[in-house]
Amino acid sequence: MQPLRHISSVALASRFSVTGSGSAAAKNKINPLDLIKLTPLMRLTSGRADTRIALIDGPVATHHRDLSGANIQQIPGLPGTCELASLACLHGTFVAGILCARRGSQAPAICPACTLLVRPIFAEASSRVFQMPSATPQELAKAIFDSIDAGAHIINLSAALSQPSSKGERHLEESLDRAAHRGVIVVVAAGNQGAVGSSAITRHPWVIPVIACDRRGRPISYSNVGNSIGRRGLSAPGEGITSLAFDGQLPSFGGTSAAAPFVTGALALLRSMFPNATAAALRLAITGASGPRRATVVPPLLNAWAAYQSLLRT
Repeated sequence: MQPLRHISSVALASRFSVTGSGSAAAKNKINPLDLIKLTPLMRLTSGRADTRIALIDGPVATHHRDLSGANIQQIPGLPGTCELASLACLHGTFVAGILCARRGSQAPAICPACTLLVRPIFAEASSRVFQMPSATPQELAKAIFDSIDAGAHIINLSAALSQPSSKGERHLEESLDRAAHRGVIVVVAAGNQGAVGSSAITRHPWVIPVIACDRRGRPISYSNVGNSIGRRGLSAPGEGITSLAFDGQLPSFGGTSAAAPFVTGALALLRSMFPNATAAALRLAITGASGPRRATVVPPLLNAWAAYQSLLRT
């Protein structure tokens, strides 16, 4: 695990709280899948293997029993399996569980039949040293290029650009331009600094930035917001989300890092059901399902079922 650098860096966008089965307060509020109207879509499909999601994150504990049936492939980069108890591994496994855990597990398990392409950018280190994993923008750009070349249809980036500077931003812009040109949808966490503004990632016109909301659908105060996020982004559950860990525990964490894979998973199910739809059509359906955008820095809540209905009409 690399220490946070004093130049522009990419860091996890999560707030961890390892518990037995999620917080009691969260249990008393609406199920996050119901909140974003994803439950009825999940009843129709679990996805298709020819829908490929690239997870740019930490390594994933592929030996986890609730991932045993998942179609997980490694994209060459950093080591793709968990060897140590590390924040990088915990985070990668957690996000993988939201997407591809087996149905019936404690994780949301949105699209377990889709293919997950794991491209780690965060290295493992012992959790005894509490340092948040980070990577440079150049390393992230390389991971995006690698994911595109590996045939990804959707990229999930549950990390945010911190300590922004112009260094490395050109590489990121080039990689995101390539994704747009190749029709690869990029879903990114907006970040948890409580800031108003945008980064080299969230202001790119092809990216779908995601902020976190609570179990009532209200934006969480520490989510980054801004004009580009409000115009093109979405809000998704980011409070007390329970998923998988590498050690058998059920961690609960929140933040925009937890919110992003709900949008990614919804897109994967939509692509699985409408395999001939273009990336632009899928992106328009999911971002436009809530109706016309108001002039606000806060994006609307994801409505997966409305996006499905929109695609049915096209």
